[in-house]
Amino acid sequence: MAFGNQNLTTDNKQLITNEMKVLITGGTGLIGTRLAEMLIDSGYEVALLSREPAKSSHFRSFRWDVNAGTIDEAAVPYADYIVSLAGASVADGKWTDDRKREIMTSRLGGLALLTHELAKPGHHVRAVISASAVGIYGDAGDKLVTEETPPALPTHDFLADVSHQWELAAAPIEALGIRTVIPRIGVVLSTAGGALPQIAKPMKLGAGAALGSGKQYMSWIHLDDLCRLFIAMLEDEKWQGTYNAVAPYPATNQAFTEVLAGVLHRPLLLPKVPAFGLKLAMGEMSDIVLASQNVSAAKVLAQGFRYEYPELRGALTALYGGE
Repeated sequence: MAFGNQNLTTDNKQLITNEMKVLITGGTGLIGTRLAEMLIDSGYEVALLSREPAKSSHFRSFRWDVNAGTIDEAAVPYADYIVSLAGASVADGKWTDDRKREIMTSRLGGLALLTHELAKPGHHVRAVISASAVGIYGDAGDKLVTEETPPALPTHDFLADVSHQWELAAAPIEALGIRTVIPRIGVVLSTAGGALPQIAKPMKLGAGAALGSGKQYMSWIHLDDLCRLFIAMLEDEKWQGTYNAVAPYPATNQAFTEVLAGVLHRPLLLPKVPAFGLKLAMGEMSDIVLASQNVSAAKVLAQGFRYEYPELRGALTALYGGE
């Protein structure tokens, strides 16, 4: 399978042949792990920037410590491209004040370190992909949101605040004259981690149910499509600025639940899980599953990107079809 943009000019192909080293921050997470595999398959060299480089890793590793503000001086000069995914998970534990601080500072501190190194002479970084999330739109109800939609008011929405600050922290990189691409990532579908296994687990036990009203939109993307999109963003200089990294057909939570139940061949017997129960159990973190984001993929499609899994049933069947 060919990954990335398949309509490259001869000049661009030569450019990729000569410059193929990608440095990934957050490279041991769900997205980074798969992205590294697909980059290698596409002929790139990959290195990881990690707080604790694994001795058994297949990839070269550089050490950094965001809290201490330290980074291996050889890391950025290694790279032709940087993919910044680093950030504490928003789904691991309740959002205490300490946890919120960690979620925010892990993102902003990492980008600040990269910016400091990119401002120095002696590197040859051509582009930086800096992750963001569709959480920037807040709870938008049924409204179709695009990259032009203003961020939700941060005082009312922690996820919107995190995403907005995350994007602002990438602005100084662009100001250095380095092509900067910001994918706003939706719910990533994979059986290796993320939200999907947590949603599927009770359903496999016959206890699946829609959450809250079930009317809230989930803007999702298959993990492989997300990684292919990242590679397209690296390979073609026309990608610049913000893009919604979601599939073209968002689904309501009710529809998502029904399609998943069908793919897993499980009945839906339980009533919806009430919103108040989720808020009681999860606190403010319930925003992750209760907020509605009907996010447009039109800008990505206009760039010529072709999804392998544009529709939910096809994506879920590819992941669970053998079960």
